[in-house]
Amino acid sequence: MTPVISGAADTAVGRLDGSGCMALHAEAASAALADAGLRADEVDGVLCAYSLAEPHLMLSSVFNEYFGIAPSYSAAVQAGGATACALVMQAAALVRAGICRNVLAVCADNRLTGLGRSGAVAALAEVGHPQFERPYGMSIPAAYALVARRCMHERGVAPEHLAAISVTQRGHARRHPKAQARDPLTMEQALSARMIADPLRLFDCCLVSDGGAALVISAADAAADHTDRAVSILGYGQMNTHEHAFAMPSLTDFGCRQSAAQAFAMAGLTPADIDVAEIYDSFTITLLAELESIGFFPKGEAGPAILDGALELNGVLPCNTHGGLLSYGHSGAAGGMFHIVEAVRQLRGEAEARQVAGAETAFVHGDGGILSAHCSLILGRA
Repeated sequence: MTPVISGAADTAVGRLDGSGCMALHAEAASAALADAGLRADEVDGVLCAYSLAEPHLMLSSVFNEYFGIAPSYSAAVQAGGATACALVMQAAALVRAGICRNVLAVCADNRLTGLGRSGAVAALAEVGHPQFERPYGMSIPAAYALVARRCMHERGVAPEHLAAISVTQRGHARRHPKAQARDPLTMEQALSARMIADPLRLFDCCLVSDGGAALVISAADAAADHTDRAVSILGYGQMNTHEHAFAMPSLTDFGCRQSAAQAFAMAGLTPADIDVAEIYDSFTITLLAELESIGFFPKGEAGPAILDGALELNGVLPCNTHGGLLSYGHSGAAGGMFHIVEAVRQLRGEAEARQVAGAETAFVHGDGGILSAHCSLILGRA
């Protein structure tokens, strides 16, 4: 059976006082089901991610209990920032295999109010290797700073290139009424902001947020009543190259190259065929490095192209049109799901002031860890 995204929704994002992790899951799931025109009892598969604020060994089972459903298939997936795309990939496989007809994929966390910024940073510091990294103060920002320094050395990346990403995505977020960060941001502000991990400054780093998002992935005939709004899943691919920073095979070339190649081959498309891209941006260097590894820009050319407006709505590759993790919001696995929800809205023509004219194909990518786990999706207007 051909899989399609039949429903997509997200909650408010930012500081959501009083909204717990499961409440955000349920809110996002209810909205996605309503968007798909489905009842909860029509869901036969559920895929969840993970939570730092309310961790559990079996989060999908906890959600099913909370939501009052008993699907025939249920699982939780942990792949860091690649999780949301991996959920869609797994859901599509379940539909293709005839195991499920309607899979609900839901991600949410209350990282900002449940952990606080310091708590979130402390939790993410545990990602480092317990023997070779944590004792020496390795953190996720420090690891990405290593990537940035190497890209500056090998590819000529300049601070202005990174700042241009922050400014471009803030401009996109200012067009989105739900974005967490909507204040104007100038190049001067981005370049002079306080240093977090040299050379990465404040606006080179993603937000910490509360929020949730959900999708319904259905067999095409199960979404027949909503074919005008269904989005086709044309291709997908995944690649894991390492886990810890000290084991990275490269500081400038990453597994997104392979995961994207798989997705493009399945879809029968090339990077030149993509109308809009939603690519994981935990840091500005994450996005810049992945744009080149995936093949949207030749090595060393992404930075100058971004300075020239390549990622704007009228640019050669409109990218992260909701503002991305840098300005829209980042609540764990839901941060990656926000990218997919935005791609769906772009392909449906529902993105309002940030709509990319005539968007028919979208590329979405998530990466987890220190550019460790990668998953790519190619979506198309049904």
